[in-house]
Amino acid sequence: MLSLRRSERLCEIRKEESPNKNVKKEEKKEGKEREETCSTNKKRKRKDIKPNKKDKEVKRTKENYTKKKAAKSEDGETKVLSVFNQRILYYLKLENKPERVEKKSRKTKITQDMFAKRLSNITKYVGAHVSISGGVQNAITNSLFIGGNAFAVFLRNQRRWTAPPLDPKNIEAFRENCLQHNYASKFILPHGSYLINLGNPDQEKREKSYQAFLEDLRRCELLGLTLYNFHPGSTVGNCTKEQSIQHIANCINRALKETSNVTCVIENMAGSGNIIGSRFEELADIISRVDDKNRVGVCIDTCHAFAAGYDLRTNKAYEETMQEFSRHIGFQYLRGMHLNDSETELGSLRDRHANIGKGHIGLEAFRLIMNDDRLNEIPLILETPIGPDDELSDYHKEIELLYGLIGKKSPITTNCVKTHITEKNKAKRKSKKSK
Repeated sequence: MLSLRRSERLCEIRKEESPNKNVKKEEKKEGKEREETCSTNKKRKRKDIKPNKKDKEVKRTKENYTKKKAAKSEDGETKVLSVFNQRILYYLKLENKPERVEKKSRKTKITQDMFAKRLSNITKYVGAHVSISGGVQNAITNSLFIGGNAFAVFLRNQRRWTAPPLDPKNIEAFRENCLQHNYASKFILPHGSYLINLGNPDQEKREKSYQAFLEDLRRCELLGLTLYNFHPGSTVGNCTKEQSIQHIANCINRALKETSNVTCVIENMAGSGNIIGSRFEELADIISRVDDKNRVGVCIDTCHAFAAGYDLRTNKAYEETMQEFSRHIGFQYLRGMHLNDSETELGSLRDRHANIGKGHIGLEAFRLIMNDDRLNEIPLILETPIGPDDELSDYHKEIELLYGLIGKKSPITTNCVKTHITEKNKAKRKSKKSK
């Protein structure tokens, strides 16, 4: 009995001494929380002692923008400004500093001061073949840059059959610019596509050429133009010249019926291959077969005429050529001229244009042209080679040169064709070697 009582008593003592299970759990939780708080405190201390670079930058920017300094305004009053506002003032209102200048736009405005001077009260209307890049209305601007009193253009891409229609806004701008700058339609000579061949004996191919030809005439009407210059065509070796001439005349008659007021201006050719129009007789034959003689004309290209055997270099030779033109065609049909020197010799049958006075024709022929009253009141268009960088200045120089020949009576005997051609050949050889 005593032993049982003792054991019970010992168990009670042990229970009192040993803590309760719930108490132990609470103590464990408190221990974990203490450890966590200690670890966080340690981390915070580490951040304070060794802050990151990002923290440094944030602190610096905050400090810089929160700092305030006193700055005197123009009125003398003091204002407290942040560093950020001071920087703005530095660029805008600091003393002894000019205000910010706005950057110039890349697109420069075209003004009349940029245009070359055009001669007035003249009988010779000299110009050049100019670009319509960006819109047909830009042809007038390009002509004004070179001081041209006449100009020629391609109404579309001359080496493609199809082309998008003209923009109505560009048509209106073209008409307005012509009126504003006194470009009459009789001094504007648009050029036809190189692909057109109205003399082709193949009916399907000739019809394709005719549709392109008719489209160009209708474009002329939209723009208010009255002249259209084109190459007559070729036999392509499949028919006689007489048959080809008849095809050309038939196409002209057909087009004149489908249009109202545009004159078809036939250009003389150099004569290579099966080309029609190298002789004045062939041009006269085409005209004789056109029904409406009031709407057909001729354009003389000096380089083409020289290559075909018509000499222009001396007063005597020039007069013989002009007399032959008058006898076969007549000056009443002359609607324009292309002024080009020739890289090839007389009768070469090769179409190689050269700059004025720098070819085998020479400057004397152009002096005779500029002083010939039979060539008044028609467009005299340059189609000479131009530099790759600045075509406008090249044309401007040649226009000044041609106008400078008016009134000169003494013949010009200087000929720089040899030096010019040798220099050109040397440049070609160098370019080939470099390639």
